[in-house]
Amino acid sequence: MKAILVPLTIPNVLSLYRLFSFPFVLIFIFIGQEDLFAFFICFNLLTDFLDGWIARHFHQITEIGEKIDGLADNGTYILALTGIFMFKWTDFQPYSTIFFIFLGFWVASRLFFLVKFGKFYGFHAYSGKTGGYIHGIFFLVLFTLGFFPWLFYIAMISGCLISMENLLIIHFLKEPRSNIKGLYWLLKENKQQTPESTQ
Repeated sequence: MKAILVPLTIPNVLSLYRLFSFPFVLIFIFIGQEDLFAFFICFNLLTDFLDGWIARHFHQITEIGEKIDGLADNGTYILALTGIFMFKWTDFQPYSTIFFIFLGFWVASRLFFLVKFGKFYGFHAYSGKTGGYIHGIFFLVLFTLGFFPWLFYIAMISGCLISMENLLIIHFLKEPRSNIKGLYWLLKENKQQTPESTQ
């Protein structure tokens, strides 16, 4: 089996850290250490922001790095959602309907790509980046300052809209790719690639 070499750029190291920290942060959840969980989930969210910023501004984007970042992003989301159920469900319960709607869209978008292409995705679309910042701020505020309904609604509504766009992107996508700017750009690209019909 051919070994997979990961260039040890700063963004890749940060993504690998998030990936390998997953089981340890999960342990903090199940032993009820909310303070430790909150510290590491906030630190992981910070590294998520940093690795993307560094990769774009210092031209350190690599194909394997995008895949690792996508896996690390999904892992961080799973940890954050698990932490919500374990530590913050009392705050979320009155708003559980919209939360489960968001969760359904989030899971559906990932399963759709997995079923269609046999792997998880990481589009890095403009909407996804914006949503990542919104959700990151929401999780940071939630586990440091507390639950604010107005911020919760912003996070959930934006998450649903982003997942809807991702579902449409997957529908129109012909092969698995990352770094898709958004649905508009994909449709424009597909239109340009379609040969004009002859009269």
